[in-house]
Parts: sequence; C-alpha cells; structure tokens
Amino acid sequence: MLFHPANLPYWLFLGMGIGLFLLVIVSGGDDGDGDGDLDAEGDGGFEMGQALGWIGFGKAPLILLLATDLSLWGLFGWMLNVTIAGIFGQMPGNLLSGAVLGVSLGLAVAGGGLLARPMGKALATFGEDVSADRLIGCNGTVSSAVIPDDRDGRIGQVNAIDAARNLVSINAVFPEWATVRPVLGDKVLVIDRREQVYFVIVRNSLDEQNWLNSSTSQASQKGDS
Repeated sequence: MLFHPANLPYWLFLGMGIGLFLLVIVSGGDDGDGDGDLDAEGDGGFEMGQALGWIGFGKAPLILLLATDLSLWGLFGWMLNVTIAGIFGQMPGNLLSGAVLGVSLGLAVAGGGLLARPMGKALATFGEDVSADRLIGCNGTVSSAVIPDDRDGRIGQVNAIDAARNLVSINAVFPEWATVRPVLGDKVLVIDRREQVYFVIVRNSLDEQNWLNSSTSQASQKGDS
C-alpha cells in the first residue's frame, strides 16, 4: 500500500517540499521576499501577528517555511493513510481521506511553526558574511517586551535581517543618547555592536535622524581631512 493512489498527493507534497529545500540550499537561503516582518495596527492586528507568528511567518524565510510545511504534510498524510490501512485492512474512503487531508495539513502547519525559528537560525550560518558586524546597518523587529537602556545592565531581544535575508535573533540595548525606548513590535535599526550586544534605535524616529546626520557629518569630516 506504499504506492497506493491514495498516497499520491502526499508523495507530491513531499517531493515539492524536498525540491524547495534544494532550492534554498542552492540559493544560499535568499527567498527573494520581504524580511518577513508582521506589521500590526491595534489589538486586532497584534492578534493576527501573533497567529501568523505561531505558524512560522516572520521566523524564517518564506520559502523555507513552505518547504517544511509541504514536506511535513506529505509525511504526516502518508503516515496516517498507512496507519488507517493497517487498522482497517484497506485505504481510507472518500470521507476519511478528506479528514486525513485536513488533519495532516494541521499537523504540518503546527510542526512548521515550531521548526521555523531553529531553522531560520541554522540557515543564518550559510550566509556569505558570518561576522557579527554584518548586522550593523540592518533592520530588525523588537521581540522582547522592551529594549533596555545601555545603562540598565539588562538586554532585550531583536529579530534582525542581515544582507543575505537571514533571520537572526540578537541581544540588544539602545544607546544612552537615544530618546525613544524601543518596545515589542517596533521596527529598529542596528547601529553598533559591543561584544555580544548590539545597539539599536527606533526606525523613522528623531533618534534615527540624529544618528544619520551625525554619521553624514563624520563622513564629511573624514573626506575633508
């Protein structure tokens, strides 16, 4: 019953998933899509962002998440069909086949969501630039409740996207001179690093404008000297 026609859709799902995994490997992990940030406005938007985060969106490149979901869908569907055939002595009928399709999809989406973050972190190691400084100048999203001031002696968490579109979770603080404290969900810019801690400021804020002006001024002074 391994190659029974009822298993054909699941073999196709598994094949497509493996094909996408190969594409991820060949392309070096760049899925060509956005950075996976989940924009949310208001309570309803935040709840939607949480739901999408639960199934893996924003935690790994979309193509990697799709490859995982398809592979798991094929695997779980095939396993359920074989289990049912072993119990009842025949492959599931039309009604039960529909149930198998839905249950296996639910298991695949849940499993893909659980695997998305560790896979995203693992994928980051395949980037062309593996140095810690590669994240300076990159965008990110605050994933902890707040980002502490550098003077607090604490750290927060930011999900940053490097130039190769890899998702990396980093320890972060905001600099002493900054006036806006980043909080959960804020878009931030990584501006500096000290050992294992990165300095971030809120995007499109007065802090960002001041930092850009300061950087431009310093570059001009170096060019004149």
